[in-house]
Amino acid sequence: MIPRLVIAAPGSGSGKTTVATGLMAAFSEAGLKVSAHKVGPDYIDPGYHSLATGRPGRNLDAWMCGPERVAPLFRHGSAGADLAVVEGVMGLFDGASGMGETASTAHVAKLLRAPVVLVVDASAQSRSIAALVHGFASWDTGVRLAGVILNKVGSPRHEALLREALEGGGIPVLGSLTREDGPVRTPSRHLGLVPVAERRAEALESVRAMAERVRRGVDLPAVLAVARSAPAPSGAVWCPREAVAEGGREWFPEPTTGRPADPAERAPVVALAAGAAFTFGYAEHPELLEAAGARVVTFDPLRDETLPREADALVIGGGFPEVYAPELAANEPLRRAVAAFDGPVAAECAGLLYLCRSLDGAPMCGVLPVEARMTRRLTLGYREAVALEDNPLAPAGGRVRGHEFHRTMVEPGAGDSPAWGFTHPERRVEGFVRDRVHASYLHVHWAGAPGVPLRLVAGCRSRAAARVRSDVP
Repeated sequence: MIPRLVIAAPGSGSGKTTVATGLMAAFSEAGLKVSAHKVGPDYIDPGYHSLATGRPGRNLDAWMCGPERVAPLFRHGSAGADLAVVEGVMGLFDGASGMGETASTAHVAKLLRAPVVLVVDASAQSRSIAALVHGFASWDTGVRLAGVILNKVGSPRHEALLREALEGGGIPVLGSLTREDGPVRTPSRHLGLVPVAERRAEALESVRAMAERVRRGVDLPAVLAVARSAPAPSGAVWCPREAVAEGGREWFPEPTTGRPADPAERAPVVALAAGAAFTFGYAEHPELLEAAGARVVTFDPLRDETLPREADALVIGGGFPEVYAPELAANEPLRRAVAAFDGPVAAECAGLLYLCRSLDGAPMCGVLPVEARMTRRLTLGYREAVALEDNPLAPAGGRVRGHEFHRTMVEPGAGDSPAWGFTHPERRVEGFVRDRVHASYLHVHWAGAPGVPLRLVAGCRSRAAARVRSDVP
């Protein structure tokens, strides 16, 4: 049994991240092996979770991965841990738009059979807090609300009033954080918190500050008792190799086409963009690539002037190239190397921008003859998509679920095929397919579409086989 709990709130801005990350760090510093998880598609919070625990922060997204995979992915990620802390998203019952409870914190808590601790911003209330907590506790009897942590408490007298109001309601108060402490310094910008990779030393101080605040105000033994009260989780443990086999059955009509590599063969090398400009990625992606037979290496487009040796495919994920556009533009040798690369390329969001001709006037790689620019409009939400033609990531008709999250715009180019046709929540086309390149704003969690990494690696093998044939007289 894995002791576990979910940190939720009535809404965004209540203090979930401070409490969840502080608990992770405090328990880790006390000697426990803590597994960190985040409900939803967010890439940034798991970076702070990883700093707090020394383990990869992992996402649990019932929309992108499917509800049937949430518990198995949790069990995979928390293997060997003494405690698992799951940070929720938005308000406890806020799910995918138009989909009821799907992908909400409450939905994931039920799938994990995990008790919930509610973080409540108490700054503008006293007795009314009892009605609020009662409502959250009784709204869905399938969710077990096991405790409350009060945030932004104004004074000892204020805390006494809050505790008095909550007495007898059956939901214990597990701690309180005061307004006197002030906010933990976690700078934000247009898409949320600044990622850990861009401010590692300062982020570590922020995590330590969260841990100290939680130690000072929260009853840690009581929280641990709540986590230990969780029943044994149900479902199998997610396995990357089994997931890849599942993807092969779904997307490859010929079983041998999408087979994992023979151990005797040279493992295809997949080069994964990393560094401060490309920080968005799910922990399961390298695991799936390796299960498909690839060897994964990283490169930093801000610093490296050449691609990794023997790279057979490039994966350029999300991040903030708009923040680093001058530096990316200045690395002309790598831009030329990316433009000349003749293997499969999978680019998501930031990767799409990097492949454009320019970003806000700064020269990029020019793989796609289009321009990108920042806008004031935030594009945000879950998407369901279908591949419109065979491409390096999906066969024609292949369906995926993903997420868009950006404030940039790319002008469509002439002669390029769209990567996806969106079918939910609205119908439109998006992205670019050009020969070996698949570039799109859509973030896809490959655990929910395991054919993607297998197809990418199969493309590497096809490229290698073509090279061998070309060398034969």
